[in-house]
Amino acid sequence: MGNLMGSWRYKEPSTVEECDSTWETDSESDEHQPGGEEEDSGISESMSPADAVRGAEQLDHGSPQSSTRMKRSFYAAKDLYKYRHSYPVKIQLAENSLSFYPSPNEYRNLRFYLNKIPLVPDGIYIEEILTKWRGDYEKLEHNHTYIQWLFPLREQGLNFYAQELTQDEIKEFQSTREAKRRFLLAYTIMLDFFGIKLLDKNGNVARALNWQDRFQHLNESQHNYLRITRILKSLGELGFESFKLPLVHLLLEEALVEGTLPNMRHSALEYFVYTLRQHAQRRALLRFAQRHYQPPENFIWRPPKKKRIPASGSTVMKAGKNEVVERSVGKARSPREGRNNLEREADDMDERKSGEWKTAKGSMVLQEVRGRVDLEEYIETIPL
Repeated sequence: MGNLMGSWRYKEPSTVEECDSTWETDSESDEHQPGGEEEDSGISESMSPADAVRGAEQLDHGSPQSSTRMKRSFYAAKDLYKYRHSYPVKIQLAENSLSFYPSPNEYRNLRFYLNKIPLVPDGIYIEEILTKWRGDYEKLEHNHTYIQWLFPLREQGLNFYAQELTQDEIKEFQSTREAKRRFLLAYTIMLDFFGIKLLDKNGNVARALNWQDRFQHLNESQHNYLRITRILKSLGELGFESFKLPLVHLLLEEALVEGTLPNMRHSALEYFVYTLRQHAQRRALLRFAQRHYQPPENFIWRPPKKKRIPASGSTVMKAGKNEVVERSVGKARSPREGRNNLEREADDMDERKSGEWKTAKGSMVLQEVRGRVDLEEYIETIPL
């Protein structure tokens, strides 16, 4: 295998800036990565369970006062850095030891979704959750063991009976239609719990009929913000990365524009946005948020100030490279040259996917799928 570790270009991130490549357009740019996705550019060490618990206690999810401190959380930035870079230390360990990954008959997350084993410790099968838990908000609120099974990750959660995902299990899960069908149904159950409904196969979402009561609850039960972060991560792991953007956009709009989820705004900006793997999507969401954030001087997720460099040959080359990067994001700039950059980025996002997103009265209103009879039948029509 040669000097395997020597092949990794690695520097352990020690600051928020090192963890966040959202605004970079050079060394880690959209130009080099199709779709603007981040590549595995470093190894990050796994966090011990004790550190994870201590970190969770320091999250300040949803705290309205968090943003006034004018300081981003390094714990959050590093956690999401590891996620976006696919936990490269786990990949390294797996390559060095075949015994690191369980055998296929031990794929407990997949077997759970195939209704072959129950979640532990409660002994509940997935079919029971899908058929009996929808709308049972008390159970969904107060049971704290199911969420790690419904939305598995490649990291240990607070339910230590739940098994971490592996790359091999993820591949198997993504190729198993029945598991993906049940996963989507589980996603809709949690959306309904939050007051949101899934509209179509692209992951577009909107307020559900019960949104007022559920948003009021969600605004006051900030531990659910941890659940939303987990759900977003799991969507990306199991083949539904494209579902993240519509959900995060809706939550930002409710938190910053509509004012229905004011307690969520810090979590949405510090955590939810940074689960998206594409640079361009994160930038568009942050620019949308910056236009609506109050007070504006407390917005700490803006792009860093550009350093003034004396004109030189290298500077010219760098500028040329940036122009290529801007073009690679995908939207032609010339028709809107007279418009503000923030408006342009937000408009680009709003026009995505054949104009399915339509804004009215400050809320995202999306076209419903015609001929939709019931949720089960609808999900059956989604190509998995």
